[in-house]
Amino acid sequence: MSYELKSATALAGEPCSYAGSKLLVRGPARDLTEPYLAFIGGTEVFGRFVEVPFVAEAEAQLGQTCVNLGSVNAGVDSFLSDDALLGIAHGAETTVLQVLGAQNIFNGYYKVHPRRNDRFLCAHAPLRELYPEIDFTEYHFNKHLLGALRSCCKTRYETVRDHLQSTWIDRMGELIAEIEGNVALLWVQYDLDQQSLFGHEPALVDRPMVDSLRAQVDGVIEIPVHTAREAADIEGMFYGQMDLASAQRMIGPKEHQRIAAELVRYFQNG
Repeated sequence: MSYELKSATALAGEPCSYAGSKLLVRGPARDLTEPYLAFIGGTEVFGRFVEVPFVAEAEAQLGQTCVNLGSVNAGVDSFLSDDALLGIAHGAETTVLQVLGAQNIFNGYYKVHPRRNDRFLCAHAPLRELYPEIDFTEYHFNKHLLGALRSCCKTRYETVRDHLQSTWIDRMGELIAEIEGNVALLWVQYDLDQQSLFGHEPALVDRPMVDSLRAQVDGVIEIPVHTAREAADIEGMFYGQMDLASAQRMIGPKEHQRIAAELVRYFQNG
């Protein structure tokens, strides 16, 4: 087992922020005066618990600056509301945009935290009317909330799920348009627990949803991977003594190297 007593984010490239942005992304902050590729995404792009995330590995192999704008627990709206990061993406030769989960978005049923989009803040009137028996003050995370909604009534949950999925398509389309440049989608997929409601990442995203965005982007880089637990890839990860379970559910160093290889292949094949 590998761990550090200090914070698991205290790696080479600990979090930083760019001028005008409130979002913490993977550091170190980069010089943006030379040509670069930008990578926008959540925990996987950030490379939580990993010393060399795939963005850094791709940079080493491509010989071109790769700016990591990944942020832990960020969703689509984290970036849509951040003009500074959108400006960095706009200035990139190409922006690689991660296919993010559909549960972590502002929508007609509930409000999420503006930066850590996995956090549930409050239910809107339509959700309170749909589920009058639920005490929404008991929930702090979107997945916990949605699991409770499904347990209470599968039919009503499917109404919420369908709304989230259609909203996700619109919001991802908005983000692609706001970047205003060359965009490639990075669809990193992995199983967590096939028996659970959210046993697959990215949550609530299926192929037709991704296919609906293909006409708006230059390409889709689809990469199935395994968690550190499945790949026996914990060795070499950095995590605090209480973070082993979380680290096992993340992507380990070997899978980051494999993602980097696929990205290099994509860019070299043009």
